[in-house]
Amino acid sequence: MEREAAALVELQDIEFAYTKKDTVLKGVNLTVRQGEWIAVVGESGCGKSTLVRLLNALLRPQNGVVSVFGEELTEHNAPLVRARIGMVFQNPDNQFIGETVEEDIAFGLEGLCLDRAEMERRITAYTDKLNISSLLPKHPGELSGGQKQRCAVAACLSMEPEIVVFDEATSMQDERSRRELLGVIRGMKEQGNYTMFSVTHDVDEMLAADRIIALQNGTIRADRTPDTFFEDEEVLRDCGIELPFRLRLEQQLRARGIG
Repeated sequence: MEREAAALVELQDIEFAYTKKDTVLKGVNLTVRQGEWIAVVGESGCGKSTLVRLLNALLRPQNGVVSVFGEELTEHNAPLVRARIGMVFQNPDNQFIGETVEEDIAFGLEGLCLDRAEMERRITAYTDKLNISSLLPKHPGELSGGQKQRCAVAACLSMEPEIVVFDEATSMQDERSRRELLGVIRGMKEQGNYTMFSVTHDVDEMLAADRIIALQNGTIRADRTPDTFFEDEEVLRDCGIELPFRLRLEQQLRARGIG
């Protein structure tokens, strides 16, 4: 019998509010196993970004327990946990520190106390993977939004984290770049070295994930595989997600006995 992967992230009875009158998450329970790719979806303001920021103590819940790597997340172990979790935010300007792209990527690697040869290897490997090697000498202010996002992804992956969170990381990409970046994320999944969370409105990301966690009014409305998720019209409606054209077409063909 195949052994079940270990639980890497557990949220138990999580409640979070920015103010006493603004409860964002309530009664959230979630278990994510090593190697899974989780798409976190729902309408704006439903708590998606709040949820993933709990994973490395960027936010702390008012109630409930967050466990990562088998340990309850506390203020004492949060720095060690953060070193093992990479996050790519929707606005990459919030992540840039260096005067050039190369300096920015190197800044994070220096914190890992790597020798120069290993730093250079990682910078070359991950900028090649994201097709941004030509951007290394450029100042972040010279880059487009999409280029900044790809640089932020490269900086994150160069740290070789065990958990990677993409918070709307493809939102500024044109269609070609979005497909290329999604291909990189799919490749990460196939390697089996990463556990991933994608906060997204992108249907292709949802379809590529192992599970879709749909939030509605601060609670988990659905926790499904992509196939079963997109078959539930009520859940799609409640979470403000439109059925992709190709899936609508497939349903219409099946209804007519075609395919």
